[in-house]
Amino acid sequence: ERLVESGGGLVQPGGSLRLSCAASAGSDFTLEWYAIGWFRQAPGKEREGVFCISKADGDGATYYADSVKGRFTISRDNAKDTVYLQMNGLKPEDTAVYYCATDLLDYCSADNYGEPDGMDVWGKGTLVTVSS
Repeated sequence: ERLVESGGGLVQPGGSLRLSCAASAGSDFTLEWYAIGWFRQAPGKEREGVFCISKADGDGATYYADSVKGRFTISRDNAKDTVYLQMNGLKPEDTAVYYCATDLLDYCSADNYGEPDGMDVWGKGTLVTVSS
């Protein structure tokens, strides 16, 4: 995988986590050139799109799923070539493996990041467990 996620873990309901997506060690992949999305897959459920952000110098467009509206935000640190998913107000139903991915295009929309189909590059995922 050319992408690697980090930051997952166990958190109590109402807590926060920040996930990071960066290029794998030794990879020459550059995140800033592409739209990057976050997906999640809960046990027994299909993988779903959560959030995405357009390329670093793009229009800044983002897409997010209704289920995370007002709780999650996405951002880039261009100096670190990293994309973050800040998750606040976590709920047990947010428990899932979270993946970052890209379709190697530069724009983000519900049409291309609402579903996992069409993504060309994936990370291995990081587990987020929300439980008391």
